[in-house]
Amino acid sequence: MVTRAVILAGGEGTRLGILTAKRAKPAVPFAGKYRIIDFPLSNCVNSKIFDVTIITQYLPQSLIHHIGSGGPWDLNREFTGGIKIFTPFKAKGANWFSGTADAVYQNIQYILSNDPDLVLILSGDHIYSMDFEKLIHFHQQMNADVSICVHTVPMEQAGRFGIVEVDREMRVRKFIEKPEKPVSNLVNMGIYLFNAKVLKQYLQQDFQDSHSQHDFGKNVLPAIVKERARIFAFTYQDYWVDVGTIQTYWKAHMDLLVNPPVYDIRKRNWVIHTRSEERPPAFIHQGAQVSASLVCDGCIIESDVEIRNSVISPGVIIQRGTKINESIILTDTMISPDNLIQKAIIDKHVLLGKNCVVGSSLKKKNHIAMIGKNAILPEGINLEGGGMIGVDVAPRDFNSQSIHFGELILPKGNTDEI
Repeated sequence: MVTRAVILAGGEGTRLGILTAKRAKPAVPFAGKYRIIDFPLSNCVNSKIFDVTIITQYLPQSLIHHIGSGGPWDLNREFTGGIKIFTPFKAKGANWFSGTADAVYQNIQYILSNDPDLVLILSGDHIYSMDFEKLIHFHQQMNADVSICVHTVPMEQAGRFGIVEVDREMRVRKFIEKPEKPVSNLVNMGIYLFNAKVLKQYLQQDFQDSHSQHDFGKNVLPAIVKERARIFAFTYQDYWVDVGTIQTYWKAHMDLLVNPPVYDIRKRNWVIHTRSEERPPAFIHQGAQVSASLVCDGCIIESDVEIRNSVISPGVIIQRGTKINESIILTDTMISPDNLIQKAIIDKHVLLGKNCVVGSSLKKKNHIAMIGKNAILPEGINLEGGGMIGVDVAPRDFNSQSIHFGELILPKGNTDEI
């Protein structure tokens, strides 16, 4: 059986705030050294699937640069398999992708070239480690036309997903996309295995429906269920999270830091591959205290610094007297002396002046403070939890040293909303 994987990586990710202001959601950094897309990509190659197509749309430059020719994933193959990246193109009958199914349909001629038996459709913005060989075996065993992966989530989160109802044989009997009042917490993971001919049939059928939004979850899957095709649900019980919100992105990082970790990225038999530049080892000065944290190469942690339950990405410099707790600091950020950072996400290349307070107060302890890429904060800024500083913000953009919950600071003259 020949399987071709298609990773949908065009998501705008608006609920991630300033993290997706300059990059697609699958290109957002994760766990210090990775990008989110590294996880589905690594799942493919670890499952011996070396024929991968990535479909992008929103701000693809960072993603394309990261993937390159696919070398870190052993996907730089010229003749058999390898990686291909497709972006929207303007041609007769073609335009921007209007939904996930439309993204696949506009590229269906290539996706089905060389006659693959199976097409594996994946989302590019989920954190998990899945052996797709088990899914393929299930698909063949059930003689399925389509197999979809399902996962159990807390009931209060179920409304964010498509709800799947199955019978005793795990045949899908009902599919409801993001209901207001879900009756079940068995949800669609956005992972679909199609027989190639079945995929083409239903995408053509969907394309001809002028009322369709051309989305797998909203349109294609419900249509397949309605026509009583052989569609089955494959239950995945290990760690999986859609990091589609600021809270879930932060929580997924915290899941790495407990002992034992809720999600273990250090498994030797399931390596998460990525593209990373060579940097010297991290240096932690005498007198610094670091606990329950990930500290990447190239970091410098000065004396009298305290770091707890945090992820410190490559090249971050943290100067004396700073205290950091439950926070995510992205690549090459500079933290000046005597800062207090609590439950915050700070993007790449930020310069934080000294004596700042960033993060949750007692009143807003469940909210996360965020600072965008390339921002420069002057001395003495107080950014409350739930406050946000946008990308490229400079000292001249601050009218006050206090940024409260719900406030967003943007560069002067920029009135775009995040």
